[in-house]
Amino acid sequence: MKHFLPSTTLAFLIGLAALPMSASSFAANSWDNLQPDRDEVIASLNVVELLKRHHYSKPPLDDKRSEIIYQSYLKLLDPARSYFLASDIAEFDKWRFQFDDFLKSGDLNPGFTIYKRYLDRIKSRLDFALAQLDKGVDKIDLTTHETLLVDRKDAPWPKNEAELDDLWRKRVKDEVLRLKIAGKDPAKIQETLTKRYKNQLARLGQTRSEDIFQAYLNTFAMSYDPHTNYLSPDSAENFDINMSLSLEGIGAVLQSDNDNVKIVRLVPAGPAAKTKQVATADKIIGVAQGDKEMVDVIGWRLDEVVKLIRGPKGSVVRLEIVPASNAPNDQTTKIVSITREAVKLEEQAAKKSILHLNQNGKDYKLGVIEIPAFYLDFKAYRAGDPEYKSTTRDVKKLLTELQSEKVDGVVIDLRNNGGGSLQEATELTSLFIDKGPTVLVRNADGKVDVLEDENSGAFYKGPMALLVNRLSASASEIFAGAMQDYHRALIIGGQTFGKGTVQTIQPLNHGELKLTLAKFYRVSGQSTQHQGVLPDIAYPSIIDTKEIGESALPEAMTYDTIKPAIKPAVDPFKPFLAQLQSRHDERSAKDAEFVFVEQKLALAKKLMSEKTVSLNEAERRTEHADIDAKQLAMENTRRKAKGEEPLKELKKEDEDALPVDDDKTKPEDDAYLAETGRILLDYLGLSGSVAKK
Repeated sequence: MKHFLPSTTLAFLIGLAALPMSASSFAANSWDNLQPDRDEVIASLNVVELLKRHHYSKPPLDDKRSEIIYQSYLKLLDPARSYFLASDIAEFDKWRFQFDDFLKSGDLNPGFTIYKRYLDRIKSRLDFALAQLDKGVDKIDLTTHETLLVDRKDAPWPKNEAELDDLWRKRVKDEVLRLKIAGKDPAKIQETLTKRYKNQLARLGQTRSEDIFQAYLNTFAMSYDPHTNYLSPDSAENFDINMSLSLEGIGAVLQSDNDNVKIVRLVPAGPAAKTKQVATADKIIGVAQGDKEMVDVIGWRLDEVVKLIRGPKGSVVRLEIVPASNAPNDQTTKIVSITREAVKLEEQAAKKSILHLNQNGKDYKLGVIEIPAFYLDFKAYRAGDPEYKSTTRDVKKLLTELQSEKVDGVVIDLRNNGGGSLQEATELTSLFIDKGPTVLVRNADGKVDVLEDENSGAFYKGPMALLVNRLSASASEIFAGAMQDYHRALIIGGQTFGKGTVQTIQPLNHGELKLTLAKFYRVSGQSTQHQGVLPDIAYPSIIDTKEIGESALPEAMTYDTIKPAIKPAVDPFKPFLAQLQSRHDERSAKDAEFVFVEQKLALAKKLMSEKTVSLNEAERRTEHADIDAKQLAMENTRRKAKGEEPLKELKKEDEDALPVDDDKTKPEDDAYLAETGRILLDYLGLSGSVAKK
């Protein structure tokens, strides 16, 4: 839903319409003459004023912010410091404390100048790379003992063209080596890389003033916080499509990651999630329509990749993916076929199952309710349809069914729940508390709105645990935070995402501005922003929390607290947490799944800490063989513990393999879910609440 700011803002937007500026013209297939046009200047001044008046934090647009804008712009354009020369940076440095003044006056030229220099440098580097390939892939010596620095975010800017040439000679060599180890022959490598670089060159010539303007103005907007964005007319259209329930695509949230496109979240019950072959942090390097040729998208803009992936319902898109589970320098890919379709509301609906556990020689039944999203069929709700679907209505029905089956407790599974309706987070909370505040919303003026459950009596009063992870975000954090603050449930799993801010969309004369205008707080006064919800009992994270989550985003707003809305009550869980943790640790140390995750994380951290890679083929193959051997050993240790046959080599996923049918998977087979049930039973036993068997 779009929220609109006061009419005074609209008057300001209209008032700028008379600002004089001549329209620009530019030569075909050239960026040399690209200049900001009148509409873009007006839009930039609108954004300056809107942020000044309505952003939650209202930080001043001054020299300090100018420095943030400048450094963020350089990082956006050249994060690996592989294009700009030190002399370019020295030239741009004269503006580092002036971007605030430029933006206030509507002067966009410095932003355009830097971007056009960036395009010049890219062209020079691509020409160089193609010249290297023209000599022949088989002429590249892969026997020398040299290395490439791959983590270049803090590297010095190259001093001259000679340094850049040497860096790019090594980069081309590394690309050749990656593809060779991935099984490509020299002719295919030559074809792949030549086509990749030529495509990137062709795309440079298609650069529009709009592309530069969006990059520059969005950098400015995001200097306030990562969820404040400028959306060009094209991007605004994409945003509207993504917010629609009728979205037809693959059901994945994507973001740019240097020259790649990375998956940051899968929509529950979406086409990509259903394949069971796509995961968070996977990189998409190729896109194909049906059985047509795969298009290499390395180096493409995010919006262009999105356009390729999106398509009509029922059509097939094939993605070439570098799995996040690969070693950092392993370019081995897999192809995943996905049938595009609308994400149906009923497929995101909450569902239940029964978790059967034997604890201390006794059999127990725990109800499990999986909530993929906080949904509400607004259309049916507004039409007065008594059968409208919502998270709360569905969960209430499932709780009734579980209670009739006489379960000993309930586990609510919020893993990968990216949020949704704030109203539903509040309504769901009301099922489990007597009455009282559910969430606090602090506005930019400091006013705190309190959302409350005004109905006396909890619908479900039995024992409960919540299972969360790093991808539990927004509305799911509000619900989990309320359950923790009211001591209604044990919170188990991983630190949640940490998005605790509220955004609104403001139309501009040219595009739209999405800006942060409020912040969520738990009833205890704690923010969910940045920190998220910290579990009572923590599990090892499958996802690198330094790469995914609010705290991983630049300029993320900080965690803070406000006055609590409820008085502190006695925490029934606190006296037993140490014992619960100890029992969990003892079990998890023997559990094959937990041991596997711990080992996998340790290996990933070790590999990610390595900042250089060898450009010697024999050394690189030895490294890959060593990593494969470690991964195979970890996998076989897990399989042995589960009574399964060991593998002789790591399995490569089959593109045509059928996805696992979730309905046929027993909840007991989910190690995290089963352990959550055991922790809840531990608590009931320690507190004397377990029913006698």
